[in-house]
Amino acid sequence: MAFLSCHLRRNALSVISFLAGNSVLPDESARQPGFLRRHAGIWPGIVLAAIIAAAAISIRELPGLGIFSPMILAVIVGIVFSNSVGTPANTAAGIAFCQRSLLRFAIILLGFQLTAAQLVSIGPAGIGIAVASLVATFCFTLGLGRLLGVDRKLTELIAAGTSICGASAIVATNTVTQGRDEDVAYAVACITAFGTVAMLGYPLVAPLFGLDQHHYGLWAGTSIHEVAQVIGAAFQGGPQAGEIGTVAKLARVAMLAPMVIGLGLLARRGSAGAGGARPPMPWFVVAFVAVVAFNSVVEVPAEVESSIALVATALLTMGLAAMGLQTDIRNIRLRGLRPLLLALSAFVFIAGFSLALVTLVA
Repeated sequence: MAFLSCHLRRNALSVISFLAGNSVLPDESARQPGFLRRHAGIWPGIVLAAIIAAAAISIRELPGLGIFSPMILAVIVGIVFSNSVGTPANTAAGIAFCQRSLLRFAIILLGFQLTAAQLVSIGPAGIGIAVASLVATFCFTLGLGRLLGVDRKLTELIAAGTSICGASAIVATNTVTQGRDEDVAYAVACITAFGTVAMLGYPLVAPLFGLDQHHYGLWAGTSIHEVAQVIGAAFQGGPQAGEIGTVAKLARVAMLAPMVIGLGLLARRGSAGAGGARPPMPWFVVAFVAVVAFNSVVEVPAEVESSIALVATALLTMGLAAMGLQTDIRNIRLRGLRPLLLALSAFVFIAGFSLALVTLVA
């Protein structure tokens, strides 16, 4: 971290000198197209988020860091940059655009990675285990969060990240939870830590439970947090385990839509009953479902799907870089250890609960 901070300090002055200036020179403004002129204020923030995202992707090539997704590294780089260098004032609009519009569009694009046929391939038992593990973990985390006195919004983000699909679920859930940037960063950090423990530990402990490739892949796919972490763990159990683990994980990703929509409905009902402002309905999640349906009935060429997946990853990385840029590390420290204990407990619960179901049902 110290090396990263020093590296950022050395390169920050040139970045800030570019961003601190006007994105369009005064005498050139009149010659710009209407769209660019109207949205000129967002470009400095978009450029900064893109630079942070590119740095995260580059850092991932370093030895030992390939196990982390670029999204996770983007949050870390963004936090280090903002807390050691600072962000220019004129980047605020662009950073907000990346946090909202780019992230939501990226989640819609994730739908191209799913089809109904993929979900059916793990069988009714596999789908049932994925659903039961998700719902049980989410409810367990919410209940334990209340007992520990953890803030409700942070609890919901940790519950979503643990039970559904890591950072993407945290971002999507926050559209209805409306937590602070520090809440999102804390939840992502917890998911990164315990998901990495699972990725490295599952292959070591699986022989103790006598799991074959089918059962091991199902266990990894229904309990490990991030898609990349599932792939890293599952394929260590063999090719069949890797394929089953990936599909089981995608089944959990598919449940992102109903979970977020359900949370949105509950939030709207609660706000209406309390007379407060109603949280926005996450319509981008409905678009995600529509894309999955489209992808299930229309055969998209493999090279097109690959390109879409690359764009989705890039946009998610930029969005989470923007999240990191808005995070004050001092506010994270004020959260204390109780949220960390909550995330650890949720991790242990989903690992144990899904393992029990895999051994008893599958």
